Amino acid sequence: MIMIIEIDGFFHQVLLTGKKCSKQQLKQMYLQAKEITIESKDFSNVFCRLHNFEQIPYSKDIKVDFVLDTDTDRIYALSY
Repeated sequence: MIMIIEIDGFFHQVLLTGKKCSKQQLKQMYLQAKEITIESKDFSNVFCRLHNFEQIPYSKDIKVDFVLDTDTDRIYALSY
């Protein structure tokens, strides 16, 4: 199964798709990518390379499984 996550940061909003995982697994993946990211604008590219996710065109109409807020380091699910 696949999941869609939104990377929400001060400079950008990006949608990524990849293998479905738990919130705890996603947190570990987030921390790994954050640790080696130098510029915050490069975070989504680093995350994709590390964890085999792909960027998809952004749309507010797409329902996401989780949001990764790179400004606050929060990971949460939206209620639809």
